[in-house]
Amino acid sequence: MQLAIGSYTATSAAGIGLAEMSESISARRTGLRRNDLEACDLDTWIGRVEGVESVMLPGNLEHLQSRNNQLAWLGLQQDNLLEHVDDLKLRIGVDRIGVVIGTSTSSIGRTEEAYTQLLPTEELPEEYRQPQVHTLHSPGIFVAAAAGLTGPSMTISTACSSSAKVFASAARWIRHGLVDAVLVGGVDSLCNSILYGFNSLELISANQCRPFDRRRDGINIGEACGFAIVAKEGVLPDAHLSLAGYGESADAYHMAHPHPEGRGAVIAIDRALKRAGLTADSIDYVNLHGTATPANDRIESRVLAQRFKQRTLASSSKAWTGHALGAAGILESVIALEAVKNGVVPGTLNCEETDPEVEFQVITDNVEADVRYAVSNSFGFGGNNAALIFGRLDG
Repeated sequence: MQLAIGSYTATSAAGIGLAEMSESISARRTGLRRNDLEACDLDTWIGRVEGVESVMLPGNLEHLQSRNNQLAWLGLQQDNLLEHVDDLKLRIGVDRIGVVIGTSTSSIGRTEEAYTQLLPTEELPEEYRQPQVHTLHSPGIFVAAAAGLTGPSMTISTACSSSAKVFASAARWIRHGLVDAVLVGGVDSLCNSILYGFNSLELISANQCRPFDRRRDGINIGEACGFAIVAKEGVLPDAHLSLAGYGESADAYHMAHPHPEGRGAVIAIDRALKRAGLTADSIDYVNLHGTATPANDRIESRVLAQRFKQRTLASSSKAWTGHALGAAGILESVIALEAVKNGVVPGTLNCEETDPEVEFQVITDNVEADVRYAVSNSFGFGGNNAALIFGRLDG
């Protein structure tokens, strides 16, 4: 069943909203900056969204105060997304629209902050007693409340594939008649737990990340959010883009290392192609997970070589935004949707000396192309992989 993609938006270090992101991609201007996160002394680069700290939540949402929810609120206000949600509510009702949000960190930054403010009694100060914030479901709770939706709400956390898997859950909800449309999205914000955690895994680079470059040596953590409206055909009469297929897998090969042959990733791609009724030759562009770690890029290139011919364009966009973890899936899905809509495929920024050992060569310059179908790849810890296929609604 082909599903319509309506209004969508993304906010990241590459830009707040679609226009700023497109301009950064066109100008090949990274959003990465030297680490300036408060109380974090790691020598690295980060993808920080400017001005998140000053975002004011509406009065009815103040009890959900956190950096993560501030970022979500900033993102929800871009590209007329909430206006489109309001129009949809009038047509099909608030209870026929679901919410599925992906995250990895949720509002853990607020919890970190809370523990630094413990009272002598070891109790939390009143302002930090937020049971709906100190929970993994915080983004789902917040987005549903901010959008005024009363349909089913869920938060998915499968590490870096979290907000790719939201599309699959939305498709299942719609297919089974639970709802007629779903507001999907993802949000992850910078916090010390994540930066120091990934540093303990020796995955953080002191340089700007260089996906698929011979000298790549690790990731830069970023923060981002993105949202899209997914609906069954006929619900969004003005929609021109579609979720043509999706595939998921959980190979459980290793907690933090992908399967050496990319077994789970191949399964996810094959399932997406089967659901879409397409062959690999139909895919014009693949937005890669492309984290810039030596293992990820090498294995992902092996996955592509098993399924695609070199005519298929492929690139990583993480050198613009940093690795947005639980928000990476939605952010890169939006980039893939924009490629289908506008025909501009971003090259792999910072890839100056392509690694000769990778088995599928990525593009390094932006390319104008007729993109009928685009894949967005997402890999997560524990082998939680997802592949999404986006296309034009008319095929």
